[in-house]
Amino acid sequence: MRLVLASNSPRRRQLLTDLGLRYEVRLREVDESFPAHLHRAEVAEYLAAHKAEAYRADLAPDEVVLTADTIVCLDDDVLNKPADEAEARAMLTRLQGRAHDVYTGVCLLSGTGQRTVFSDQTRVHFRSLTPAEIAFYVRTCQPLDKAGAYGAQDWIGMVAVTKLEGSYFNVMGLPVHRVWEELEKLGIATLGQSS
Repeated sequence: MRLVLASNSPRRRQLLTDLGLRYEVRLREVDESFPAHLHRAEVAEYLAAHKAEAYRADLAPDEVVLTADTIVCLDDDVLNKPADEAEARAMLTRLQGRAHDVYTGVCLLSGTGQRTVFSDQTRVHFRSLTPAEIAFYVRTCQPLDKAGAYGAQDWIGMVAVTKLEGSYFNVMGLPVHRVWEELEKLGIATLGQSS
């Protein structure tokens, strides 16, 4: 089986590369809106599965596409990618001094129609930040392509994240422990044969 990564995220690419997996990247524009009645993990799973469907007709029988979507939830509010720097600052202001949940939904869809959808959750604790720290991060680290307006691997992750409950890699955008398990079942992740 051949793995296709349907993501423009440099973090997801790096994580798969670090796992020693060979993959091809294919990109497509997909609407990332979701039904309002969905709650937390359901949103991430819905979006991952929705993205995978955009590739269904083009997959060869020996291909598996991996799609993922990461969301940040503060209470019951979903904080997706900010539209601009002002929204990024507003999101980070809401997150600072509190704990929030990060969900990454993943879909693996094979060219034969077999589909697996799952998600992982990580609780992230942020210390209180000054307005100057938030402004510095938004100005220097380009958080507009990140759910919740931050990347745990960036400067803000080093200075603001005080505790993680769950997978750090899930916060980066891919729960690699779960992905590896599912790819093993498909015969894609095999030690000694993946690189």
